[in-house]
Amino acid sequence: MGDDQSVKLPPGFQFRPTDEELVLHFLYPKAFRLPCNHPNIIPDLDLDHLHHPWEFDGTALSSGKMYYFFSKTREDRATSNGYWKELDINEPIFVSGNKVAVKKYLVFYVFGESPSSASETNWVMEEYSLCNNVGLNITTSPAYKRRRKQKIDLKWVLCRVHERKDDTITRQSIRYEDDDDGTELSCLDEMFLSSLDDDLEEISMQY
Repeated sequence: MGDDQSVKLPPGFQFRPTDEELVLHFLYPKAFRLPCNHPNIIPDLDLDHLHHPWEFDGTALSSGKMYYFFSKTREDRATSNGYWKELDINEPIFVSGNKVAVKKYLVFYVFGESPSSASETNWVMEEYSLCNNVGLNITTSPAYKRRRKQKIDLKWVLCRVHERKDDTITRQSIRYEDDDDGTELSCLDEMFLSSLDDDLEEISMQY
């Protein structure tokens, strides 16, 4: 884990964001190095020492049966006794009608007697990554265009890990049960977009 930060929510609280909320309120500010308007509860995990999914407890943000963390995207997703295999299921994430991110699905496999005899587990990872032109998609304001010239780290991904109940891999079985296919933003999200615009305007004026 990166900084020494708490990853457990108080009793009675649950972290149940939609895809759009994860991207808009957490991944986007992370990549654009914006001030966080929420408690920084999602930790960074160094996946150079990849964790097995059953080891996320105490390292990732735990909410119910879900684990959340930031990491840097990488092609090699192997651990000491298994690996994460990417499925051919990519879902676009839209904000205000614009595609701003992509969600990939991965399933964890455990090595058998040899790496070629790995067996599938029920552990699923949903990996959210921003589109390369996300800064221009969300808004056309000059502040965003100027910010694009600054150091933006689109290698950050936000991961949500859970154990599916069904042994058969289908689009429905691997989806987080609270996922919302809707693209409508709430009033609070619209206000947050406006505050992001103000933050980027202020930051860009410093350069």
